Amino acid sequence: MNPTLLMPAALAALAALALPLLIHLARRQQQRPTMFAALRWLRARPKPRRRLRFDEPWLLAVRLLLVALLALLLARPALLGTVDTRPRLLAMPGVDAEAIAAVLGDRDIDARWLAPGFPTLDQPPPAGRVPVASLLREFDAGLSPGAPLTVLVPERLAGADAGRLRLTREIEWTIVAGGSRLEPAADTAPTMAIRYDAAHREGLAYLRAVASAWQGADGSPVDLADTVDLPAPDVGLLAWWRAGPLPADVMRWVERGGQLLLPAGADWPGAAQPVVVWRDETGAPLLQAAPQGRGRLLQLTRALAPAGMPQLLDPAFPRTLRELVQPPPAPTMVMAADYAPQPGARAVAPAPQDLRPWIALAIALLFLLERWLASARRRGAAA
Repeated sequence: MNPTLLMPAALAALAALALPLLIHLARRQQQRPTMFAALRWLRARPKPRRRLRFDEPWLLAVRLLLVALLALLLARPALLGTVDTRPRLLAMPGVDAEAIAAVLGDRDIDARWLAPGFPTLDQPPPAGRVPVASLLREFDAGLSPGAPLTVLVPERLAGADAGRLRLTREIEWTIVAGGSRLEPAADTAPTMAIRYDAAHREGLAYLRAVASAWQGADGSPVDLADTVDLPAPDVGLLAWWRAGPLPADVMRWVERGGQLLLPAGADWPGAAQPVVVWRDETGAPLLQAAPQGRGRLLQLTRALAPAGMPQLLDPAFPRTLRELVQPPPAPTMVMAADYAPQPGARAVAPAPQDLRPWIALAIALLFLLERWLASARRRGAAA
């Protein structure tokens, strides 16, 4: 452990040590000569040299130490290189309790759940989805180099990310009985509502076909209406095939998180400039989009007709449009044997141990001692 100062320039406050010295010099007892008649005829002797004296040296020493500790507190003292090599164990919620007890045995080990906050095993297992990869990286980064780490995982685990898991150390990746308590969420397709008028009937068949493909054979009928009524809140996409300005309540629906699809040639209602999110084989734009509040505005750049947009006849057109409206979630369920972490990640230097709380405690105790010594001086002077 190496002591250091994170702000050494603050030691300039040590110049304040002169204040207690000046105060004690100014308040020291002054001796005034008193003339007696019988002493007038005595021969004058040389005056002794005056020495620099401080009254109440203990009180002065405490005050000097108090000022020095205040300057040290401002300099932010810390300890570098603190090493804690105790073995750690992380258990993912869902593993068998008997397997955890068998791995622990009689070893003195710091065992915790692989969950946000890393609670100890004597607490109930946390509920909900556990981000395994990010939690492992967080726990590994906070450990001292050389501290052994054991991770207990079930055969299948949820919460993996797309990247290969790399840590700063080699860990004991132990697969035990049990399974992830939380299966991946079902991939629900978005629903589409269509609002049109008589001037925009052309192309509605393609929109209806896309909505039917999203909902599947067992889906509910397509929400197709020639009114301006807003769709249900759970609708993922509103296709607005109507002329005229966009109603204010539709824009509010978008800002609350909805997605609005506009035909080619419609006036762009948003303030943000759209960007192209879909191009054809030649690089020509097909769809542009821009955020609007918590939602998004989308607009086709071509009319819904095979002559100008041959992609309508492609069987993959509904799937491509769906991935633009609702990107597919990344797979998070993996086999634990295939997700064993590998070493090689860059280790980050551990954070220095802050010593300011201990310095503050010493300052408080010294202040109480200084007050007691000062009050004792006043009581002695009064007596």
